Amino acid sequence: MALRITDLSSAVLLGCVIILTTVLYPVDSYLYNNRYFGDQVFRIIPSSDAEVQAVKQLFQNLTVDLWQPNSASMIQENSTVDVHVGRNKTQWLRRHLHQAHIQSEVLISNLQTEIERQIGYRSSRKRRSEIQYDYEVYHPLEEIQSWMFEMNRTHPHLVDLFSIGQSYEGRPLYVLQLGKRTRRFKKAVWIDCGVHAREWIGPAFCQWFVKEDRFWRKTRSKIPKYHCRGVDANRNWKVKWCDEGASLHPCDETYCGPFPESEPEVKAVAKFLRKHRKRVKAYISIHAYAQMLLYPYSYKYATIPNFNCVESAAQNAVSALYSAYGVRYRYGPASTTLYVSSGSSIDWAYKNGIPYAFAFELRDTGYFGFLLPEELINPTCTETMRAVKTIASGLLKKCTK
Repeated sequence: MALRITDLSSAVLLGCVIILTTVLYPVDSYLYNNRYFGDQVFRIIPSSDAEVQAVKQLFQNLTVDLWQPNSASMIQENSTVDVHVGRNKTQWLRRHLHQAHIQSEVLISNLQTEIERQIGYRSSRKRRSEIQYDYEVYHPLEEIQSWMFEMNRTHPHLVDLFSIGQSYEGRPLYVLQLGKRTRRFKKAVWIDCGVHAREWIGPAFCQWFVKEDRFWRKTRSKIPKYHCRGVDANRNWKVKWCDEGASLHPCDETYCGPFPESEPEVKAVAKFLRKHRKRVKAYISIHAYAQMLLYPYSYKYATIPNFNCVESAAQNAVSALYSAYGVRYRYGPASTTLYVSSGSSIDWAYKNGIPYAFAFELRDTGYFGFLLPEELINPTCTETMRAVKTIASGLLKKCTK
């Protein structure tokens, strides 16, 4: 397989750094224990403030896994709410929604069946070499790491592999650095994927990116005195930490941690980026799902100083993405386009001198949610590549707006 790094690097740069975090959801371990058998995913649309409050109250009385938005505090009037509900609670929720006359539908009728349809048939497969590696399926962490080593071994002049630290569970945090090593201080773009491990399409895109030129959301850390585990790594950055859009309760999906950069994964990335921030001109974080391209600020309703430049870059990127298959993405400041959230990585990157900081929310808008079918990996990655290349190529031009 030809590794066409030069398509991007000769045009712009750029040493490009990619991290695949090791908090990835252990896909295969849940295939045969029926953990999600009978679980359902509902879409709820509250049409008034009274219905918003009613939905929030229902969720307080019922332990649920919010998919969109990721915190009950972010539920708004006339906005969609996608929620994963355990099999012993689906009838209760359906009955109460009906009694309250709140619009809802079932997106996924059996979550376990859908998971097995996506990946179950491959659970016993053997690891593949780079030549046999299938970029159009979802891979567990062990296969991704083996692939990273193989890329470094077969393309040592273009791919550098190194660790920048360890996760809470002691696993190395590997980074792939792409590009010819002809100039030491080339401009660089950072791309991270898999920060929220249930967003399977993220790591799939990072692998696709290198080739071409799961449901646990939080980290794995243990919380003293609580049975819950983990911190939302995208609420743990040292910028307006644990303000609006984040939670101090360890059992919430948006738990910000005991203090900023408490998570070794976040601390390691922050340390690396601080060290190289003079080179890094763009920070890109890959997430799912919503079909959006977001930029700062996340934590407040305000305009960034270089708004015109960043807005133009986002508009061009979304246009390039649309040109592939006609898929429409919304773009804009994260606070107004999605919701207000504090301690996010794009705000941290921007505050630390990286002028272009973006977060992609890839396909889709909720029909499949986090279980995006493998047949959509190719088109999703193809269109996203166009957007990322557009952002990177724009770094060559000095924006004076």
